[in-house]
Amino acid sequence: MRDAYILGIESSCDETAAAVVRSGEHVESNVVFSQIATHQPYGGVVPELASREHLRGILPVVRQALVEAHRTYDDIDAIAVTQGPGLAGALLVGVTFAKALAWGLGKPLIAVNHLEGHIHAVLLEEKQKGNREVAFPVLALVVSGGHTHLFLAQERAAEGGRATWSYNNVGQTRDDAAGEAFDKVAKLLALGYPGGPIIEKLAAHGNARAVEFGRIRMKPGGKVRGKKPRGAESGAARFDFSFSGIKTAVLREVERRGMKTAIEARRAKLAAARPSPDQILAACDRETLDLAASFQRSVVDDLVSKTLAAARALETETLFVTGGVAANRALRAEFEHKAAAEGRAVYFPSRQLSTDNAAMIAAAAYPKLLAREFAAPEFSAEASLVLR
Repeated sequence: MRDAYILGIESSCDETAAAVVRSGEHVESNVVFSQIATHQPYGGVVPELASREHLRGILPVVRQALVEAHRTYDDIDAIAVTQGPGLAGALLVGVTFAKALAWGLGKPLIAVNHLEGHIHAVLLEEKQKGNREVAFPVLALVVSGGHTHLFLAQERAAEGGRATWSYNNVGQTRDDAAGEAFDKVAKLLALGYPGGPIIEKLAAHGNARAVEFGRIRMKPGGKVRGKKPRGAESGAARFDFSFSGIKTAVLREVERRGMKTAIEARRAKLAAARPSPDQILAACDRETLDLAASFQRSVVDDLVSKTLAAARALETETLFVTGGVAANRALRAEFEHKAAAEGRAVYFPSRQLSTDNAAMIAAAAYPKLLAREFAAPEFSAEASLVLR
């Protein structure tokens, strides 16, 4: 088949993104309009503001993606868009725009699950490196501000040599996602938003063993937030996560150490402007740095230990770690060390493709283009879309 150009559109949360990807592995452009400045004063994403910013940014972002790829609308073979999961209003902006564009241009439209996009971000870059020998099945940890999921992903050759993909959810968070916990702890400690990159920087200056939070535990029989994942009914082994408890443990530590006065002073000091990471660091005392480092260590240990436990139980030799939290250096280092000790291969996307982007959506759409799996005209956004 000749080269196929797919225009990808992503608007599931607080990043308006568009990209042009050739034949599923050559990134011609990848444009992301960040909303961090909009949501920073609130310490988290405000859905109504996110939708408004997507409306403002989507057309300029798509146009910029075409310019950087040196392509026109006529050069595009298909349009791919994130259908879900994500914020309903944010998703609707991208889906509505993509449907109108596809209809106006007479181009096929492909609906992509956001979580599948994160998995294909890893495959995209491995193909670029010339690595086409990834052993399947793959155990993929998708970990970000809104998601903490474990999928057993399998690629199978279909008729005509076209690959088909299947995903079995073997674990997910029962409450807060890992990235959400980072954001909430950063807000609690008056460190700013987004919490993940800030805590990662501060943790490098703290003692990760200063506070022993202990192993993260879950109450038996707890419900998983959202829809029941595939496989849950059959009694299949589950490797679920929970991060609301560690957030509460940090709060108790703040109270036990009498840190509230210092935290409020820091909040007032940093509220006047958008502080740089160095300014945030300068505003932190030793207790705060140690608490941030200990919190990060606890979350990283839990993610790594449960993922490796699932890999052993499922006899999977290949791991993908992807999503925004996969950019965390401590998480990468711990996975690389412990996976290597067990003889397992672990792959990460680049930091640029770890966070939400449209290149991963276009890459995930390529197998669907080959299989002619196009979206029905009546399809719409699904905030709780399940990956199967």
